[in-house]
Amino acid sequence: MSATPWAHGRLLGGFGGPRLLFGRMYEDWGVELAVFPPPGARVLCIASAGDTAAALDRAGYEVTAVDVNAVQLAYARERLAGGPVREGTAEAVMRLGRGAAARLLPAWRQQPLRAFMSLDDPVEQARRWQQELDTPGLRRLMRIALRPGGALAAALRPSFAGVVPARFDEVLRRRLERTVSRHPNARNEWLWRLLTGVQPPGTCAWPPAPGVRLVHADVVHTLERTPRGGYDAVTLSNVLDGPDPGFARRLRAAVRHAVRPGGVVVLRSAREPAGHGPGWAAQDRSALWGVVRAVRVGGAAGPDQRIEP
Repeated sequence: MSATPWAHGRLLGGFGGPRLLFGRMYEDWGVELAVFPPPGARVLCIASAGDTAAALDRAGYEVTAVDVNAVQLAYARERLAGGPVREGTAEAVMRLGRGAAARLLPAWRQQPLRAFMSLDDPVEQARRWQQELDTPGLRRLMRIALRPGGALAAALRPSFAGVVPARFDEVLRRRLERTVSRHPNARNEWLWRLLTGVQPPGTCAWPPAPGVRLVHADVVHTLERTPRGGYDAVTLSNVLDGPDPGFARRLRAAVRHAVRPGGVVVLRSAREPAGHGPGWAAQDRSALWGVVRAVRVGGAAGPDQRIEP
């Protein structure tokens, strides 16, 4: 039976048990709120750091959050009860990258970077990005860190290294430019987390979300055991980034079993889009995703249908 490498609970190589991978989430739950059925619907999400589960709970959904990593699930439980944010592996890697950029590139130091992130005009943001931040120095640094054989690929577990696009430095720069050209920086908490490591000034801590049901299991196993049509919508983050094709086939079958006809599935991937373009990725304010798909499940009544942004 195909398994997911997320079960190891580790993004980086080396030995040891599962670790906290994500201290915050980098999926813009505004996409889910735009395509999901009305509040009150039964929805499933990946627990991760709890951000999406909390947002859906606040919006009035009946939320089940599942995670195969027991350490990550325990952390989500703490945060949903009002606990503090802690640094995971992803944040540690980002912190190292931001530190290298700040040491070498003046525009990427905290004061000028926060001034850039305080802008609320995408036209001005795009101009500043092109003229001040996306410099030859940044391109050299990202090439060293993010190309195959670079620092990131060398550090990742082999099952995740293959997910990184071949020219991820160029890909990520394009995604960042796309984001700052479309969405006001000042209100983009996902981009603040990515580029500065902190929340925007004035951001309030979200209240506890005790109504979220937490499940420690593989998401495919959870969906397979769900009564047919038991969910109105699911959002699966990047669960297909890393697993083999057998896992992907099981996931597709499990989703069609567990989501009612007419229900909605959202799937994100760090990979580059093929064929239909990025879909909702251009609307996702986090800047990390190459593909964000929203699909309405057809069931016996007909084929699945893409929900276009």
